[in-house]
Amino acid sequence: MRGLKSGLTHDLDEDPADGPDGDRGGGRGARNGTLAASVTAVAGLVALGLFLAGCDSGGTGTRDAGEARSVPAVGTLEPSPDSGSATVIQPAERVDAVRLVRQDPEVSPAVKRDLKPCSKSDYPVDVSYGHLTGNSVADVVVNVMTCRDAVGVATYVYRAKGDTYKNVFTSEAAPVYSEIDRGDLVVTKQQYAKGDSVSYASSEDVFTYHWANNKFSQTDTVHNDFSRAVGDGDSDGGTATVGPTNN
Repeated sequence: MRGLKSGLTHDLDEDPADGPDGDRGGGRGARNGTLAASVTAVAGLVALGLFLAGCDSGGTGTRDAGEARSVPAVGTLEPSPDSGSATVIQPAERVDAVRLVRQDPEVSPAVKRDLKPCSKSDYPVDVSYGHLTGNSVADVVVNVMTCRDAVGVATYVYRAKGDTYKNVFTSEAAPVYSEIDRGDLVVTKQQYAKGDSVSYASSEDVFTYHWANNKFSQTDTVHNDFSRAVGDGDSDGGTATVGPTNN
């Protein structure tokens, strides 16, 4: 490097265009310095122009890259109202199931008469809230049972209509019990043979109903036979038998 630099200096000093006093050489050196500075300035402007062009471009550039990495802070992310296409279902208001059954003209007088508290104000009533009829408000399934054995006496489905509820399904063929299963109504009716204990029915029929055309239609039936080898009746060694009930 030192030898190359010396050679270049020697060649410039021997340029025939230089005057005896070296003034032309000095002017030429100044012009070379000015030219180098100009080239550096132009290069800087070109680089700045390219940077600004990258920021304003539609498909690439630093602006696009910055926005792609932007995420909300942890704890501030909320679900978007447009993120799902499912219909928004209003939560069901808790109902007075006992009053609902007693005021229902579709309920038999025998069920109303026998619907009494088991202890103090505790009634033998199970209540389920779910979506069966495609309504915007959850439907109500009410199961009425006996106090002692919790045998299902009757089952009803109520659909909200304005400020009231309408009975859309009734089964009073005891023993019976209804549940909501993935949007369908599943009704179980246990079958007791002579000598069966309350805890161990001989068999059961399971009916599935689906809401369509403004009513429930049966879509499936399953029959289950249970083993007689299990269960030994009451804990005191006796056998609690079940016969037809008028409840």
